[in-house]
Amino acid sequence: MEQHFIGREEVAAKRKQYFYPCTAHFYRNAPQMVRGSMQFMYDENGKRYTDFFAGVSVVACGHCNPAITARTIEQLQQLQHTSTVYLTQPNVDLAERLEEVLPGQLRRSFFVNSGSEANEGALLLARMHTGRKGFIALEGGLHGRTNLTMSVTGLQMWRTDPYLDEDVTFIERPYDPEMSLEDAAARSLESLERVLAEKGGTIAAMIVEPIQGNGGMVMPVFSYFREVKALLEQYGVLLIDDEIQTGYGRTGAMFAIEHFGVVPDIISMAKALGNGVPVAAFATTDEIAASLNRPSASTFGGNPVSAATALAVLDYIRDERLPERAAELGGRLKQGLQALQERYPALISDVRGTGFMLGAELSAPDTAAAAGLTDHVLEEMKDRGYLIGKNGVNRNVLAFQPPLVVTAEDIDGLVNTLDQVLAHV
Repeated sequence: MEQHFIGREEVAAKRKQYFYPCTAHFYRNAPQMVRGSMQFMYDENGKRYTDFFAGVSVVACGHCNPAITARTIEQLQQLQHTSTVYLTQPNVDLAERLEEVLPGQLRRSFFVNSGSEANEGALLLARMHTGRKGFIALEGGLHGRTNLTMSVTGLQMWRTDPYLDEDVTFIERPYDPEMSLEDAAARSLESLERVLAEKGGTIAAMIVEPIQGNGGMVMPVFSYFREVKALLEQYGVLLIDDEIQTGYGRTGAMFAIEHFGVVPDIISMAKALGNGVPVAAFATTDEIAASLNRPSASTFGGNPVSAATALAVLDYIRDERLPERAAELGGRLKQGLQALQERYPALISDVRGTGFMLGAELSAPDTAAAAGLTDHVLEEMKDRGYLIGKNGVNRNVLAFQPPLVVTAEDIDGLVNTLDQVLAHV
């Protein structure tokens, strides 16, 4: 049966009528997306867009990937839902597979539905294990929409709740545009040392993103997290690694923390694990998992459909060697962006990140103008058939987080098109 599309104007009108006013989209003239196929999306008029944002790092294996979708449909037709009060095979198979790819001795998984819920569970687990209440977080981080995850979020625009948890101490992140990465890391570590010396006995965990996504694609020097972990261990403080955006091959490693040679105490995962189907988890060691021993459940967490889909995702990542692909082609994209930075130094102040988690920071006389320039570039790129994202403290960083199945041709086309857009700015 042919599907009828009501059109972008009516969709926008219904959003305005029925959604909360906090819900927005990127564009002045937003297309209505109706179909996806691997690295492409299509609007109601049949126009094709090459996707370099992947629904915010979600569809790493591509939109409606037939190798994954077929297994999702098969499970839907067989057993859709039971909850954890019954024994089913897909979720235990998924937990077993996760142990194979998780770093170190992380092997116990608790399945939930979203990244916010995964981080909330990780924070709860840290409190249960340590018997402490406090947390340390980095400025510029984003960890979720729940009260506790919003409390450890260091981006003001995402701290919506006026009554957030007060047992959170923020320290400087290992990045400052006015400092070298080495100096910024040293300042952050000095701040961490001061906090631990003052109240380390009350701190349950420090939560970090190995690469801050919404904070502007900020990646610290490679020694930073090793030194963080060593300091935390002195005070019995756990390290929670938020891999919601960075996990499952995006950065050229299965998990971004692997670039830094560190094994966290707890790791949270979501987004790419389901390739568009809601599935998330937080994982830890046998020892720490033993502390989460009071009755608990997740009605939809690890349901047969999400678990079967995640297993298909892991198979596809392995079989298609997506981390290696992200490392190689992400390098090609970064080189292309750096070439544009050299060509337009007044417009692009920095290119950073690794693999397919890259950002290009735009410059203007003030922060409002830089944010406006970023919106203009997004709009022009969309009109030319390319979808990119934006992030950063001042919303002036172009975000490149494509499906890991994009090709060299797609990358060259994006860079050439961005060149054309910047030339007209």
